[in-house]
Amino acid sequence: MKLIFYIFTAFLLSACWPKSISFVDGTMPEDWKMFIVHPIKNNAPNAPIYYSSNLAEEIKDGIQNGTRLKLATSEGEAQIEIEGTIISYSINPIALQEGDNASQNRLSVSVKFEIFITAAEEDEMNLVSTRFFDYNSSTDIGTVESQFLEEITTQVVQDVINKLLSNW
Repeated sequence: MKLIFYIFTAFLLSACWPKSISFVDGTMPEDWKMFIVHPIKNNAPNAPIYYSSNLAEEIKDGIQNGTRLKLATSEGEAQIEIEGTIISYSINPIALQEGDNASQNRLSVSVKFEIFITAAEEDEMNLVSTRFFDYNSSTDIGTVESQFLEEITTQVVQDVINKLLSNW
């Protein structure tokens, strides 16, 4: 009796098991094979010097891991070219307490992207991604800024991928 139960359970589980799992998107045109990310410009005077290069590397990693696109080694072989500029980097109070003291601050970053498609139909997409991270004003920003920027960068990278996949 137990043997029949085990066979029946195995049959039910195998019927529900997925036949294949894929993390590759299906919405990009087939002629999009390779991409290149140009160095990100930093036009925000108070942004950390390292942030533009970190952002460019994260975008490369995010696109390679989140889509079927491969990183081109030269500009001529890429069907997608991504250029970006950090246009704003600010820390502002968002919650004031008694005596005009801030209890919460917001780290905001805005990045403007131009995405050039050089495949069969030439196209250009523009995207401005503004992301922020709220934190307690008693926190020393110097000690946790890189951690906050990681959170913001993850969201910016997702915005770029979403733009590539949706073209809206």
